[in-house]
Amino acid sequence: MTRAKPRIGVVVFPGSNDDRDAAWALSALGGDPVSVWHADEGLPAVDGVVLPGGFSYGDYLRPGSIARFSPAMEAVRAFAADGGLVLGICNGFQILCEAGLLPGVLRRNASLRFVCRDVEVVVERTDTPFTDRCRTGDHLRIPVKHGEGSWFATEELLAELQDRRQILLRYAHGDNPNGSVGEVAGVVNESGNVFGLMPHPEHAIDPLLGSCDGAVLLASFLDGAGRPACAAA
Repeated sequence: MTRAKPRIGVVVFPGSNDDRDAAWALSALGGDPVSVWHADEGLPAVDGVVLPGGFSYGDYLRPGSIARFSPAMEAVRAFAADGGLVLGICNGFQILCEAGLLPGVLRRNASLRFVCRDVEVVVERTDTPFTDRCRTGDHLRIPVKHGEGSWFATEELLAELQDRRQILLRYAHGDNPNGSVGEVAGVVNESGNVFGLMPHPEHAIDPLLGSCDGAVLLASFLDGAGRPACAAA
């Protein structure tokens, strides 16, 4: 019997502009994406959730600071609390940090300029549902495009996250585009089911775009989302 494709909810906020890109990438890799409007008070039956890139609510106040109050985010919180897989990309990462689902904050780039280019990130862990198609130490080339992507945490918090192995991706030496402390490009929550990253894997799944390295992250996510809960445990 053929297993159904993992059904992934892609949350759309006013100002989201990578939701269709994320949906296309998930579909190309064997997923079944479905749009979820920010005002929806519940999620449809889904196996995973993606918060895409963009400028939710115009990035007023701080990126993600308004989106975290949207009705859909209450459903995302409940989904994550039940162990569901949640992936936040760029603005989605900012939203997850503002919502308290991930540690740290995202600040203005150290250059105070918008950056849009390919970067190299290094995989720190592979025993997670977001990186299990990778090998520890793999270098992935994935584009970034943000003005407020500098991840910040205190020295104490950074040390705790390192001890708990919550840092999944770091920018390669000399390729930090925004001044993130500890070269951090992506972090996971303590339970291991919520992941946020500033690079855009959905823009790196086709050689015509210059790299296919983002596919390993999204395919890992789809693998985890499609895995029965008893197997994931």
